[in-house]
Amino acid sequence: MTVSAETKNTHAPFRADHVGSFLRPKRLKEARAQLAKGEITSEQLRQIEDEEIIKLVEQQKKAGLQSVTDGEFRRAWWHFDFLEGLDGVEGYTADQGLQFTGVETKKRGIKVTGKIGFSDHYMIDHYKFLHHIAGDAVAKFAIPSPNMLFFRADFEEGIYESDEAIIDDLVAAYQEVIQALYDEGCRYLQLDDTSWATFFSEKGRNSLIEKGRDPEKTAQLCARAINESIAKRPGDMLVTMHICRGNFQSTYMSSGGYEAVSETIFGGLQVDGLFLEFDDDRSGGFEPLRHVNRNDLYIVLGLITSKFSDLEDPEAVKARIGEAAEYVPLNQLCLSPQCGFASTEEGNLLSEEQQWEKIRHVVRIAEDVWN
Repeated sequence: MTVSAETKNTHAPFRADHVGSFLRPKRLKEARAQLAKGEITSEQLRQIEDEEIIKLVEQQKKAGLQSVTDGEFRRAWWHFDFLEGLDGVEGYTADQGLQFTGVETKKRGIKVTGKIGFSDHYMIDHYKFLHHIAGDAVAKFAIPSPNMLFFRADFEEGIYESDEAIIDDLVAAYQEVIQALYDEGCRYLQLDDTSWATFFSEKGRNSLIEKGRDPEKTAQLCARAINESIAKRPGDMLVTMHICRGNFQSTYMSSGGYEAVSETIFGGLQVDGLFLEFDDDRSGGFEPLRHVNRNDLYIVLGLITSKFSDLEDPEAVKARIGEAAEYVPLNQLCLSPQCGFASTEEGNLLSEEQQWEKIRHVVRIAEDVWN
């Protein structure tokens, strides 16, 4: 495939990009275990996190990435850790973990015990550190979508009378979080969202019906939560969304293509870019991309799996990019792994070197396609 240099991106999302989480180094895992045993202090752990994140940022640059993250090195979970930082939300030890294909996570949950809000959030400092060390790279920060609280939290009785009231407070809280991140220099924000996968299969839609929710109305609520949360973002702040079917120790939670809610996702969300899982048959084909109706919406194709170490055939990946370009112009397409390498601190089943070879693989293919 040959294209002109005009298709080369100089802004995020970049032609070779990534979802954001990376495998936790052995030193960091050991430090967390030491903290749990009372052998080191929180301050000592923070120092080790700082040092490992500095190394990680340099590794990302060395691999050829133009955007860098902190790898979510300070988190145990990609979503719970952030959501617990909102007013009215608490973490707790659940009766059981989240069920993935053949494996279950640690027992963890979140519950809403008061009105959802934002007065401050400890992860603002996480971004400040990343921004400080990013240098000439673009500092990218990932947080869970507001829909993740709506879908994953238990709600104590008497706090909210309707789903619409929940969304009202979620939107207000997220608008303030986003502004706070912007004030610290954040110009590239990613919302991670696995809730959309609920709509992809009959099983998922039936699970909503069993809870007394209409799938179509719920999808519109989810779209409203996204659009209103980002509606007041400053003009120079780019917001993307990553949609995934679950990622835990190289397994997944759900299956199904984008078709059932494709008009809402591709034609109704006001994000600047979409990171989409397309690494295997569970994600369906590219046909739903026909609903992309804007020339300023970037589609980041997750054609490289983060779950396993085998490298995809470069020519096969290029051919799939060509197939996607039948629905969305090539200059609106980018390439990335389909998910992060460690949505939780346990991480996927590959080595750190295999992880970096995956990233370099993305960069090499992107250079071939868009240079």
